[in-house]
Amino acid sequence: MKKSDKKTEKLIVKTLTDACHVLTDSVEGFEWLTHFVDYKAFPESLEVVCIFDTEDSLSTALQEHQGSFIASVITDKLKSIEVPLTNSAKQISFDTEEACEREHKGNWARRFLAQ
Repeated sequence: MKKSDKKTEKLIVKTLTDACHVLTDSVEGFEWLTHFVDYKAFPESLEVVCIFDTEDSLSTALQEHQGSFIASVITDKLKSIEVPLTNSAKQISFDTEEACEREHKGNWARRFLAQ
């Protein structure tokens, strides 16, 4: 990873941490988020995964159009550091602690590799 990529990564982590705080305070059942990026294809390769506690919480949030709110918070925060999401519908996804526990015995690393 180049020095400039490391700087960008650090800024993305800080920015997404801020977004996470907003979302945990605002969206019922929202737990945490993580991201993946290949700096050889940045920013198109940036993916953000939003984790909810249960499938019911995720389903309710999406039914109440919280998915759009979540996407706007993440998109706006990233835009503020000049990291545009070119296709937020593709680059922001959702998952649950419940599904990871059931399908991968709580092993997130294995779950993310399987995707």
